[in-house]
Amino acid sequence: MPSIYDAIKQDHEEHRALLRTIGDTEGASDKRKKAWDTFYHEVKSHAAAEEETFYSKLISQTWGQDAARHSVHEHQELDDLMEELNGMDMSSPGWIQKFRTLEHDYLHHIDEEEDEVFARAREEISENEVEGYGDRFLERKAEERELVEEKKKDSLED
Repeated sequence: MPSIYDAIKQDHEEHRALLRTIGDTEGASDKRKKAWDTFYHEVKSHAAAEEETFYSKLISQTWGQDAARHSVHEHQELDDLMEELNGMDMSSPGWIQKFRTLEHDYLHHIDEEEDEVFARAREEISENEVEGYGDRFLERKAEERELVEEKKKDSLED
């Protein structure tokens, strides 16, 4: 059973690797398309699960309200960037420029989360209070992934 911190950090490591793959590929190559599709779906489900488990716990603490709101706001900004990228031609110069913005913003977000938010949460929230949150995060992420897939399928049918 992973801790909530380990479960989130493991996702972040996978996201960093996907960002590198996307950035190291060119145009609308199959490798870039596959990495982007994986990144998009993983980050969408990760963010929703994180908000419903980890950030819901933080927001219940007075000290954690600002951190939680800040992170949720960043999730929305990143989501907006990902949606813009989905609507663009992956082989255009504008796509890679927008992607570099997303990459920079996302790396900043996860570094801040791991370095600052996790450290404060560990100081303020006992392990007993968050026991089982890692499993709940992973379960919620799987549910969110299904919802993201359904939404994608529905949009393709329209």
